[in-house]
Amino acid sequence: MIKISGVIITYNEEEHLEKCLASIADVVDEIIVVDSFSTDNTPAICNKFNVRFIEQEFLGYIEQKNFALSHAKYDYILSLDGDEALSDELKSSILKTKNNWEYDGYYCHRLNNYCGQWINHSDWYPDRKLRLFKKDSGEWKGINPHDTYTLKQGKTLGKLNGNLLHWIYRDYSEHNLKVEQFSSIAAQAYFDLGKTASLWKIFYRPLWAFFKAYVLRRGFLDGLNGFIICVQTYNVTFLKYIKLRELHKNKRRMS
Repeated sequence: MIKISGVIITYNEEEHLEKCLASIADVVDEIIVVDSFSTDNTPAICNKFNVRFIEQEFLGYIEQKNFALSHAKYDYILSLDGDEALSDELKSSILKTKNNWEYDGYYCHRLNNYCGQWINHSDWYPDRKLRLFKKDSGEWKGINPHDTYTLKQGKTLGKLNGNLLHWIYRDYSEHNLKVEQFSSIAAQAYFDLGKTASLWKIFYRPLWAFFKAYVLRRGFLDGLNGFIICVQTYNVTFLKYIKLRELHKNKRRMS
């Protein structure tokens, strides 16, 4: 049977971290937590489990996950966030895979809990995540704050049964704050890549994001919260592009 390193990055994750650690304790053979100097009970919760606790100033979502990955002892990795946990079905599927590993990486679907409601549509489900993989089969990539593990060309991909449970926002105020935060991070990442924000993009991209999530991906089936999620999808896209435009404007002023 192969051995798996469970790798988690954290910052003030006391609300859900115990569920996360408990769900993987019987699945992985070591647990590594890379923490960005949490000020809540995150370290104390980790002390309840057999965790290798590493403190590291936050480098960015992608960079932090690659840093955490570099500390894994074993060649097979299960990567989670502190507000995620394995469902019983997903746990069983991973245990079966340990006895019969066939692919370089495995993905599952992530089921998001929004303000107490499990969301089954829009861009949020099925939210495909590659979280179980061989070390060096790929790396964390993407544009912050949206990280994704990407397999190298020629590597093989399998599917795990069961959902990765994710407690995303407890209330609407938290969602508003994250929209503001994530749109700023994304705008800066786009700016660093040399991307631009034309008036057409500012107008079209948010509308398309809403239409795709609410109509094409049936966000309306999740009721009021489904509508709110899709409106916030519009908002974060709109804010990202106007902030990106502002960054370019400030650069021209300084030059």
